Amino acid sequence: MKLFGTDGIRGKANVYPMVGDVAYKLGKALVYALNGTPNKKRKIIIGKDTRLSGYMLESAITSGIVSMGADAYLVGPMPTPAIAFLVRSMRCDAGVVISASHNPFDDNGIKIFSHEGLKLADELEEEIERLIFSKELEGKGALGEKIGRAYRIRDTLGRYIVFAKDTLPYSVSLEGLRIVLDCANGATYKVAPMIFEELGAEVIAINNQPNGVNINDKCGSTYPSAILDATRLYRADVGIAFDGDGDRVLMVDEKYNIVDGDAILSILAKDMKNKGRLNKNTVVGTSMTNYGLELFLNSIGVKLERVDVGDKNIVKKMLEEGYNLGGEQSGHVVLWDFNTTGDGIVTALAVLSVMQENGEKLSELTEGFKKIPQKTYNVLVKEKPPLDTIEEIQKAIEESKKLLEGNGRIVVRYSGTEPLLRITAESTEAELVEQCIKVVSKAAKDVLGRQG
Repeated sequence: MKLFGTDGIRGKANVYPMVGDVAYKLGKALVYALNGTPNKKRKIIIGKDTRLSGYMLESAITSGIVSMGADAYLVGPMPTPAIAFLVRSMRCDAGVVISASHNPFDDNGIKIFSHEGLKLADELEEEIERLIFSKELEGKGALGEKIGRAYRIRDTLGRYIVFAKDTLPYSVSLEGLRIVLDCANGATYKVAPMIFEELGAEVIAINNQPNGVNINDKCGSTYPSAILDATRLYRADVGIAFDGDGDRVLMVDEKYNIVDGDAILSILAKDMKNKGRLNKNTVVGTSMTNYGLELFLNSIGVKLERVDVGDKNIVKKMLEEGYNLGGEQSGHVVLWDFNTTGDGIVTALAVLSVMQENGEKLSELTEGFKKIPQKTYNVLVKEKPPLDTIEEIQKAIEESKKLLEGNGRIVVRYSGTEPLLRITAESTEAELVEQCIKVVSKAAKDVLGRQG
């Protein structure tokens, strides 16, 4: 059985594989896989979001790490991008994040960063999986004084605050801005309000009282109506909503329009190109990036390169080609000049910086970028057989392409983190979008229903 998906291991908390036994074995396997250097004392930092099950998994994975002679540094609830930063800042050998990101509270997950702050290479994930399922680690572990220690680190919040604030140019202040922050009752609940307040903004924080079970509960970037209502209620200049682990962000302008990841990329790409800071005048998107963004970028002399969905694929392409801007419609934006993964707080600060430097409102920054009609329909599946082996679905996809006649796109893929088949269609003609969704979803329900 494969444990790692597109973003680490994820599933229902206290149900295999998100159980203490697997987390313990993962901790052991991680240290063992890293120990290419004899007698080197490994340091591994562990962060989490605010889920109740985080305590269980944190304890289990810590036990596995220290049993192999490595030291664990526990930082508590922190945004995922903070761990990517801290693993480099603290010179750790790896960073572990216990979080299911935007999923409901009763899910949880484990993802791992390398000492460079990058998601683990596929080869290392495969080696860790092999070790977990094999008996190779049985009877292996440190003894006596060589057993590792676990430390509770208290100053990491301040380190990340300084890092995030330093991404905003010193010449820019947020004074005069009223900002509503939706922290999704997740990992940004404490750190985000502090950062924006210290930079001069008037901050109104909502959904910043986590209790272990309210993370992402009708709030955050996956439930934008909450930030829309709050932005309108407080007559804010900007609304900002994060997801549970803080690597995604959505914004709301002063006219109460959602500014998603594609719109954010349009703002940042234009600004970076104008300043000569957009490497190779290219932005990395995914198969789900709205075609309207591609049209906008082309109009300002910027190329869009598409990769498969997932920030890991975006970062891989950016590393290979030397690009410094990429992201997804969900609001997972990678600003390589600052961090090695999506960072919702840093992304929001970058957009606010453009606003303040140009003296423009957020709605003015998105002028010129127009989305074309796009719709995603999810089909619940019990299994995920390769789509190219399912003749009925392939025929439905071909039929949809003929309907579109080159005037749009259809993308059919499995979710990497949930038991869903995602069908996305886009076209300048909204009626065609609905037709394509209907054709492919019917075939998917029929075939996958029989297989499930």
